[in-house]
Amino acid sequence: MSAEFTIPQAVVAPELAWIGWALLLPLLSAALCAVCAAARLPGKLPAFITVLALAASFVIVVRAYNAYTGPVQVPIFEWMSFAWGDGRFQQFTAPCALYIDSLTLFWMLFVTGLGTLIALYASEYMETEKGAGYARFFFGISIFLFAMGSLVMGDNLVMLYLGWEGVGLASYLLIGFDYQRPAAVAAAKKAFIMNRIGDLGLALGIFMLWANYGTLQYSQLFQAMNAGGQTVVDWDISLIPFLLMLGAFGKSAQFPLFTWLPDAMEGPTPVSALIHAATMVTAGVFLIARMYPFFALHPDALATVAWIGGGTALLAATIGMAQYDIKRVFAYSTISQLGYMFLGLGVGTTFGACYHTFTHAFFKALLFLTAGAIMHGFAGQLDLRKLSGLRHIPGWRLVSWTMFIGCLWLAAFPYTAAFFSKDAILLKALTSSRWDFVFLGWMGLFTAALTAYYTFRVWFRVCCGPVHFEPAADGHHGDAAHDAHDAHDAHNAHGHGNPPKAKAAHGFHPHAPKWAISTVLFLLAVGTIAAGFPAYNEAFAHGVNWAQQMIAGSSAAAGAQVVAHAAEGSGDHHTVLGMEAHTGLLVVGATASIGGILVAAWLHLMSRASADALRRALMGNVFTRWLPVCMERKWFFDEIYHGLFRLPLWLGSQVLHFGDKHFLDGVLVDGIARIPIAAGKLFRPLYGGALQGYAVSMVAGVALVLAWMAWVWLRGFE
Repeated sequence: MSAEFTIPQAVVAPELAWIGWALLLPLLSAALCAVCAAARLPGKLPAFITVLALAASFVIVVRAYNAYTGPVQVPIFEWMSFAWGDGRFQQFTAPCALYIDSLTLFWMLFVTGLGTLIALYASEYMETEKGAGYARFFFGISIFLFAMGSLVMGDNLVMLYLGWEGVGLASYLLIGFDYQRPAAVAAAKKAFIMNRIGDLGLALGIFMLWANYGTLQYSQLFQAMNAGGQTVVDWDISLIPFLLMLGAFGKSAQFPLFTWLPDAMEGPTPVSALIHAATMVTAGVFLIARMYPFFALHPDALATVAWIGGGTALLAATIGMAQYDIKRVFAYSTISQLGYMFLGLGVGTTFGACYHTFTHAFFKALLFLTAGAIMHGFAGQLDLRKLSGLRHIPGWRLVSWTMFIGCLWLAAFPYTAAFFSKDAILLKALTSSRWDFVFLGWMGLFTAALTAYYTFRVWFRVCCGPVHFEPAADGHHGDAAHDAHDAHDAHNAHGHGNPPKAKAAHGFHPHAPKWAISTVLFLLAVGTIAAGFPAYNEAFAHGVNWAQQMIAGSSAAAGAQVVAHAAEGSGDHHTVLGMEAHTGLLVVGATASIGGILVAAWLHLMSRASADALRRALMGNVFTRWLPVCMERKWFFDEIYHGLFRLPLWLGSQVLHFGDKHFLDGVLVDGIARIPIAAGKLFRPLYGGALQGYAVSMVAGVALVLAWMAWVWLRGFE
């Protein structure tokens, strides 16, 4: 690396071992929740334990941030240490230690902060699961946060990999929480198995890093990169960034390993919020940001990241436009927004990617939890065609307007936090010297318009218009839709707007969220707005962007854009559509966002019949029918994967099963075993206890002996 982007070297600081409690407390919470599950303790004790532990972890991270002066290594205890010689590649060390730099603290602030709020929300959302199921849920939450903490705070790639696998395990446990539902079990298995593909790539990448550098500790790896890395690039070292990005694509649901994430919506909604906002899917972005210097080992590595990210963003946005399940719309929006983050990493702005991860964490948690509140109160209903006018129903105004804030931010409305974080990515792409990056920038702007459309398609359909609601046919395991104490809250809604249709009036009354859910939604709305303060400070007060400084002080410094700002001040200006780059992007970005919202307002608020007519027109034309069908069917990716992978594997397993059963077992094993059985059956009548049987045996024996003697005697005459 150039001296301009030298990675700060960490110093050993055993006196900061107290930071390790941020990692230990979720593990302790998991142990206590396991005890509660084993004892089948009633009440909300597991929730209180989990919320308290995660809140304490957040306080510790804040204290560590306030005390931070530079990167440090915090040893906890000696763990893996092997040596089979004195050479550099004849020893392996992976201690249990922490690597605390600004990137670590940046990530852990929102991981622990949002984790605490989601756990508090879940204390109410999962209240119908009191008992062993309630404790089991919070055990999974605690394991999730412990694993994510290990992934982010670990001192070496071994700890990162164990945390990587830990979040995969926790997601499997929580997505399949309701193991009596086949759909939940199938979704959990799909997530677990598909992530194994990416995890194999990460494991191979870690092995190649050790084989080339002789260490897996960050401080030593970064020291090697500061010194110039490897002088000779051969095939295996240039493969490292591609193996690392394969792991990142699997965990962060990028093409082609993205189909598991929408199915993960089968888990309870707090799990969806945790996966999409604070933990699992952000791990891939963190991995590339942490190992960013190593992506210079191949000249096309970052370009591959950019193209995969940009393509995934557009692909997921087109699918999200045609979904009717609210959570699935938000799930595809997560895949799309993660695509923006990888686009940012690929075009060279780690700041834009990481800051967008930060802003996205808040508004996506808010959106999922508002969807969960609706699901909780409307007996599991999430079909946007069967809900309308929620903001007119007493008790649901907070949910409606906090969802509105989340939708504004997801749509990157001008001067929201997401507007600044997304524009940092698009600005870098549109002002690049590479034509393909410029093309990706314009594609990202088109995707932004689609995002604004499908985001407000949900809000206009669900929260605006005449009051109408229908309960879901099957409900949801986390719902308490029939609680009598909230039954009359929605009854009064009949006097607001148009009356509900008949199905809503026959005995079903939604219940509004109570204090825990409402408090968390309010705090997340505040956090969503506050996430923009670093950008506001830079744009309006000409101050320091806190997020940018945090990224610039880490291993991702090469993409923090600090030098880019200095260049702008020296007269090296770029343009967008003939305007100064920032101004031009402000114009086209605002146009994309507002234009998408206006189209959604017309089709899904002011003239909902127009949306239905448009779909009928597209479906009725043989030349356009493919578009809505493909978007609604998710471009048939599940069917394609089934044909390319699942079906051949199933057929192969059937062939192997037939061969094993009829040839290996039937002919070889069982066939050989049948020979002595048949011989036994042949001679069994001779030894049945009858005298004549024994006489026959004796005569036959004597005859055989005489025959053998005669044969030997006759051979003597030859």
